[in-house]
Amino acid sequence: MIPELGHFALIVALLLAVVQGTLPLVGAQTGNAPLMAVARPAALGQLAFVALAFAALAYAFLTNDFSVKNVARNSFSQLPPVYRLTATWGSHEGSMLLWVLMLAGWTSALALAARRLAAETRARVLGVLGLVSVGFLAFVVATSNPFERLLPPPLDGRDLNPLLQDAGMVLHPPMLYMGYVGFSVSFAFALAALLGGRIDATWARWARPWTTLAWAFLTVGIALGSWWAYRELGWGGWWFWDPTENASLMPWLAGTALLHSLAATERRGQFLTWTLFLSITTFSLSLLGTFLIRSGVLSSVHAFANDPARGLFILGLLAVVIGGSLLLYAWRFPGGGTAAAFGWVSRESLLLGNNALLMAALATVMLGTLYPLFLDALGLGKVSVGPPYYDAVFVPLVVPLLFLVAVGPLTPWRQGSLADLAARMRWALVAALVLAVAVPLTQGAIRPLAALGVFLAAWILLGVLVGFADARRRAGGSLRRLPRGVWGMQVAHAGLALLVLGVTLVANYQSERDVRMSVGDHVDLAGYRFVFQGATGRTGPNYVADRATVEVRAPDGSSITLYPEKRKYNATGTGMTEAAVRTGVLGDLYVSLGEHLGGRAWSVRVYHKPFVGWLWAGGALMALGGLLAASDRRYRQGPDAAEPTA
Repeated sequence: MIPELGHFALIVALLLAVVQGTLPLVGAQTGNAPLMAVARPAALGQLAFVALAFAALAYAFLTNDFSVKNVARNSFSQLPPVYRLTATWGSHEGSMLLWVLMLAGWTSALALAARRLAAETRARVLGVLGLVSVGFLAFVVATSNPFERLLPPPLDGRDLNPLLQDAGMVLHPPMLYMGYVGFSVSFAFALAALLGGRIDATWARWARPWTTLAWAFLTVGIALGSWWAYRELGWGGWWFWDPTENASLMPWLAGTALLHSLAATERRGQFLTWTLFLSITTFSLSLLGTFLIRSGVLSSVHAFANDPARGLFILGLLAVVIGGSLLLYAWRFPGGGTAAAFGWVSRESLLLGNNALLMAALATVMLGTLYPLFLDALGLGKVSVGPPYYDAVFVPLVVPLLFLVAVGPLTPWRQGSLADLAARMRWALVAALVLAVAVPLTQGAIRPLAALGVFLAAWILLGVLVGFADARRRAGGSLRRLPRGVWGMQVAHAGLALLVLGVTLVANYQSERDVRMSVGDHVDLAGYRFVFQGATGRTGPNYVADRATVEVRAPDGSSITLYPEKRKYNATGTGMTEAAVRTGVLGDLYVSLGEHLGGRAWSVRVYHKPFVGWLWAGGALMALGGLLAASDRRYRQGPDAAEPTA
């Protein structure tokens, strides 16, 4: 009965989405206030029914209702309860239900928070979001029913994909989807501005905090995915340029460009055309990522829930949303408008350079991701695009971008002085160059790419310090008086610096050994001695495992014990490697248990990864900066609030 209730709730939500996506838009066009007023209750009602459907699906998983096909295919009676909850969105059907839940949540939050918006604008924004909901709810109801029955029910389920049975996957998909779907708000504001013909900085003021919040969630989602891959896949890697990873990176790059463009549009009325285009592009790339992952066209270690038969529907939805919005953009706003002039040395110029580099980097990722798919679709063969391509094309674009990050916030709007900027940053330049030599020396050798990465990280951090000093002086000597928007920008930039430093040091100075080890054998790596003390059997909740004991002796004489595992899951017989990781401020010790080689011998892989944790700490700090910026109180005061000191 509960699954049928969930299915019914989805149908009601679809009907409410149709109401939300039509009547308010008609009301805004005709000036009919009662029709415009329908938007808010329809949005809240849609959220209530989608949440009811999601709760019904979660209940089916938690109670092991194997008469539901989705549960039978993606759960198991021995699966721990926390992973049964994860299994709710571990399937194609569940993941799409999570998508529409996130969309309904963002829409309702906007409906509650946007009371200061003009009635016509609010109706158009919520109407556009309603139309997006119609597309996805129709997809779920028509092709991806998560409540389909399986009669007679099996005695037990097939289990959740072992790769998904990890703490990182509890939060990774929800955070990723919160970011993807969150960009729909800026998309809706852009289309509302085009539909209403009021194309000025006002819509940017309203869209900016929502865009910043979505960007923060997407940053967290990508960071969690990287952390999960590092721990769970047993390879010790944190980024593989996997197509599905790229599908999340593309909207993040576009969203980052959008954030900076919104700042110029809101503050100075600059780049109106470009900012509108970026709002459409960013959400379009979120939809493209959904198509790539859910259509089955990607072959990826991450693509757990795909179905090629449903790809056509998603592709059609993609064509309608992207094509329709671009046609509206071309029709209603073909020109560039007028804006105040700015000089070559100005924040506007640097933001423009920032956007150009971000979009060029986006183009390289898109080419590397889609080009192999097009060749395959045309029958022209299969090609593999991997790290060498991105190292040669993507990285050179990022270097000047990182250089601009430090000086952009220090440059005045409209017109600045290159001599003044150079004078303020001369000591930062010297200090960054010194650190570029000193830090690699602590790792044993100076390598050109390592020195460059350390220089850029130090350059950004020192730029943040100079920025705080300038802002403190303008605020009368007190950092407490600085708006959260300023704090958020600088904290996010500091997080980027930590990420760059972590990536640089782990990529250039990590070490590994892949060895055969029996009881009592040892291997030395980076000053540590790894001693293999044998492997014993262990029984988990839904698996059996061989658990190795590895003692690690540090150069200072201390020791720790790590317990990597080789698991075999009961339901499917699937084998999995569960690495053991000792996390430290200065680096990680990582041990992965390979194949049993007979007798008491095993294949063992050991790693030392210096400063690898700094890249995830940097991602967390970037997300925190986004949350601080989005919480700036001026955004709660409406579009006429004063601009914070920056």
